Amino acid sequence: MARPRHRRITAKLLVLAALATAFTAQAVGALLPNVPLLLAATASSLAAEGAVYRWQRGMLSLLTKSHADVTVRHVLRDLLLVVGLLRLGEQHRETVYAPLVAGLLACYALHCAIQAVSVLVRRSRTLPVVTRNIDASALRLTPAPPVLLRRPGHRLLVLGLPATGGLLATVAADAPLCGAVGLAVSLAFSVAGLGALLLRLLPGRRPAGEQEVLDWFDAWLAEYEPTVGLYFSGGASSAYQANMWLEPLARLGERPVVVLRERFMVQKLAATDLPVVCLPKVSTLMRLEHSTLQVLIHPSNSGKTSQVLRIPTIKHAFVNHGESDKLSSCNPYAKAYDEVWVAGPAARERYALAEVGVEDKDVVEIGRPQLDAVRPYAGPPTGPYTTVLYAPTWEGWDGNPGNTSVIAAGENLVRALLADPGVRLLYKPHPLTGTVDPRAGAADLRIRELIRAANQGRRTAVHPAASEELARYAAEMHRLTTSAPRAGADQVERMLTQSAPEPGRAAAVAAAAAGWDEAYWASLPEGEHRVVTEARPALYSCFDRADLLISDVSSVISDFLASGKPYAVANTSGLAEEAFRVAFPTVAAATVLTPDAAGVPALLEAVRCPEKDMFAEARAALALRLLGPAEPPAQERFAAAVRALCASARDHRARTAGRRTTELPGQRQERTAGSASLTPPRAGRHR
Repeated sequence: MARPRHRRITAKLLVLAALATAFTAQAVGALLPNVPLLLAATASSLAAEGAVYRWQRGMLSLLTKSHADVTVRHVLRDLLLVVGLLRLGEQHRETVYAPLVAGLLACYALHCAIQAVSVLVRRSRTLPVVTRNIDASALRLTPAPPVLLRRPGHRLLVLGLPATGGLLATVAADAPLCGAVGLAVSLAFSVAGLGALLLRLLPGRRPAGEQEVLDWFDAWLAEYEPTVGLYFSGGASSAYQANMWLEPLARLGERPVVVLRERFMVQKLAATDLPVVCLPKVSTLMRLEHSTLQVLIHPSNSGKTSQVLRIPTIKHAFVNHGESDKLSSCNPYAKAYDEVWVAGPAARERYALAEVGVEDKDVVEIGRPQLDAVRPYAGPPTGPYTTVLYAPTWEGWDGNPGNTSVIAAGENLVRALLADPGVRLLYKPHPLTGTVDPRAGAADLRIRELIRAANQGRRTAVHPAASEELARYAAEMHRLTTSAPRAGADQVERMLTQSAPEPGRAAAVAAAAAGWDEAYWASLPEGEHRVVTEARPALYSCFDRADLLISDVSSVISDFLASGKPYAVANTSGLAEEAFRVAFPTVAAATVLTPDAAGVPALLEAVRCPEKDMFAEARAALALRLLGPAEPPAQERFAAAVRALCASARDHRARTAGRRTTELPGQRQERTAGSASLTPPRAGRHR
């Protein structure tokens, strides 16, 4: 059922109808003139405006695209009030209200001036480098201006409200003095706001200029001397791809750095003590060429990846954000990297069979460092409930019906699981579900509704003590990870407040996060089904609580194999089961479920009775192929790969430096010596 979507559409239509009706009634009241109607319509229009900003923020872009933005709406509202004033009666001369009209025009002129100055202030606070966990106080960073002065819609509504109220009082009481007082208040507030913004443009009040920031960044690189970094570019919903590599990077013991390209991504990263730099411009990114940075690891491909690959002094390794049998796990783009780091032999074979240009010598098996903390299988469920994690992937870009089970099998699987009174279901959909195929989004909503209805019919006990513990850990995590509590902070203010973290913060955050996970699961009513869509609890935390995984062909399967627990894969590809297993090796140790979910009861029986589990040995063998050996640990293999590639980068730099000074002296000298490069060639040289 897509009921929530219909409700949202209905709410938007009601808001539009309310605004249109209010403006129409206001026009009728002004033209008749009808004072009660004009007053009521204007008040209704203001109320509808407040409702849009409070509950229907998505409507603002639609109204703007329709050339009915906040300025147009506010001008129209005040204009109709002026029309009503001019038509109140013949005894009132137009000259009586001329000062009011002039004051109203002055208010709008000030609004435009404030907007122009706010743009200048914003540009002065848009630095070429955005940082986190780095002391940037030398850049003369200051708190952000008040939010009211930065948002034109809110500003016009708030600062113009006294003027509109004064005009309303003038219409109601036929007293021009009321309008004059309201306009004076609006003018005073506007002048004060304009002055506050102008002060921020003074030389001593502005943050450092572009060149000063770049010089500071070069100095920081020289002082910190980074050796290995994580490079990431992507959309807001893809931050998880970078987050999963933050902890392995932090445990390396090197001098790591995170390099981002989108400004918003700085705050999307999970809590970390690693220094973070965002370099939006290519010209700024190229400054890394002259730094000590030797290796960059890449969790994903993006359009901006090609820009950093141009830096010859840095070696690049593709680590991916998960491995599966999908074609995306052996993308031809991978041949652009110096090395491709995979989990185990299966991925090496996958690249060889795909023939996408990745040579076997460039493939390095490092395991999956993130999985070292996943709890191993400890036997069948012992409590009253069998916890099943249903974690389907998303629909993908290619329209392949076998990508996700949500559309063809999701509801059947969930119904079959909920029909067993001994099952506790954890449903964790992929964050991108429904972004390409609306059918996936609609099916996801129907699955959530099934789970909600099932919880209503299940009486469960609440644990208040655990809930209090959860709130305590949540507050502790917020205290440790939130450096800019002010809601109106901009990037510059966050750079100021999110400076170098205190020693020991990373360990404190990890302890608080572990405590939060334990308290979260303990706080849930026993047996309650759960839809998990927030960043916490993380997927691996769900692994630890689950007795069984049901998923699609995705990296979730490979990661879950680290636990040794049973898993099942939904076959919505249209292939027969044997062909499905041959096409997707990660399914070799799985129970294959058909879209009708007929095999769910037998699957649950095998989980509860290990003697009926026919895939235990196959899972162990498959885990070895997909993830590599348990010893040495994946983190150690990851660190060894980093050290080896860093050494390769240093050797490359040494060879290149020697070559530049011995083999190509003429080319380098001509580029550095201006007189030589500008000397025209003699005619005889081109005969």
